[in-house]
Amino acid sequence: MSLDAVLSHVDNDFENAIARLLDLLRIESISTDPAYAQQCDAAAEWLVDDLQDIGFNTEKRPTAGHPMVMGTGGTGGTHVLFYGHYDVQPVDPLDLWDNPPFEPRLEETENGPVIRGRGSSDDKGQLMTFVEACRAYKAVTGSLPSKISIFFEGEEESGSPSLVPYMTEHAEELRADVALICDTGMVEPNTPSIVTMLRGLVGAEITLNGPNKDLHSGMYGGPSINPIRVLTRALADLHNDQGGVTLEGFYEGVPELPEQVAQQWQGLDFDEAKFLAEVGLSVPAGEQGRSVLEQIWSRPTAEVNGIWGGYTGEGFKTVLPAQASAKVSFRLVGTQDPDKIHAAFEAHLRSYLPADCTLDYHRHGASSASNMKIDHPAFEIARTALGDEWDNAGVYVGCGGSIPIAGHFQDIVGIETMLIGFAQDDDSIHSPNEKYDLRSFHKGIRSWVRILDALSKT
Repeated sequence: MSLDAVLSHVDNDFENAIARLLDLLRIESISTDPAYAQQCDAAAEWLVDDLQDIGFNTEKRPTAGHPMVMGTGGTGGTHVLFYGHYDVQPVDPLDLWDNPPFEPRLEETENGPVIRGRGSSDDKGQLMTFVEACRAYKAVTGSLPSKISIFFEGEEESGSPSLVPYMTEHAEELRADVALICDTGMVEPNTPSIVTMLRGLVGAEITLNGPNKDLHSGMYGGPSINPIRVLTRALADLHNDQGGVTLEGFYEGVPELPEQVAQQWQGLDFDEAKFLAEVGLSVPAGEQGRSVLEQIWSRPTAEVNGIWGGYTGEGFKTVLPAQASAKVSFRLVGTQDPDKIHAAFEAHLRSYLPADCTLDYHRHGASSASNMKIDHPAFEIARTALGDEWDNAGVYVGCGGSIPIAGHFQDIVGIETMLIGFAQDDDSIHSPNEKYDLRSFHKGIRSWVRILDALSKT
């Protein structure tokens, strides 16, 4: 069998692949809204039928929420487990869409043709790149390249409440040599990327309580403690003059960037000034001596996400507030311990409390960072295969956000995860007018063909 024959089939069948994707995009599988429960079920059914057509032994599995889709097929080679999600974000605000979000279509743009519609990039278009690669391989060779398991969920966009219980119960069934996820993007339009580090997340909502009611600032200003003054000082002191976080023990478990990865990042055509200028900024405000890419991919952060207290309505009210509140989040890297970060932050706040002030501290979740072991042989195999398809060599990159499923595969199932996606920064995921470049869809399929072919030989 020639790899070129499978790639040629992808090219020749591409119009049909587009039609299949458009068909899936028409299903309004909004997971967070109970009104769309039947549509979520319909999307799962659509995928079961499509995978069965390819030859996968596929089932729709019930959960307390939306169903999982599980499929298996092929034999030999590196056993891969592919994960994706068929649910999508709500479409609000609807009036900002140029066309109905669930009437997908092809559009010409100044950067080339795109597929426009909710879920086109996140994650139905990405999910279908892998499915179409399997379809092409089966059509040309009569079989899948190796043993492949499929795992699709329908609650990723609503917090995945059924995911951990399901994975815990079915850990043995989910076990493979490596897990693959296509729910990320490319660092540059022509540079394929493998995400090897995902930051964890700690969130807290805090309220400082002072007097038992709001007070007149003329009568009580001076002798009365002002919770806003206490809170803002404590929050301001979360950072030192060099942009570092001051919490006790905060940098325990924070690794330095491996030299191999640092060199790849230095070779990227990334313009720090342009990155900041696009959002109206000019000077990096994070840790001094760290590049912007380091700051958003491989370094931990502390950020105030919201703050309120006192009178904030129209006009002016001379009041001393009884309370002041804030929402604060921390992005974690390496082996930082989320529980220790919570404890250190609460201790930091309490150290600023004067007499007559109390603290209410409410945790809003705690998840560790995920770090992929790039010495796993599958990583270099995939990076080489990606380089064979795209203009530039594949690179290992970080991700500023959090993708919990990657850590779940490591912690619950015990397998390493490769995150390879073909989305672009301007895909407007979660926003009106979401799109997926036709080039990303096409070359994404071809990329998976190359990766699966290379892994089948190991």
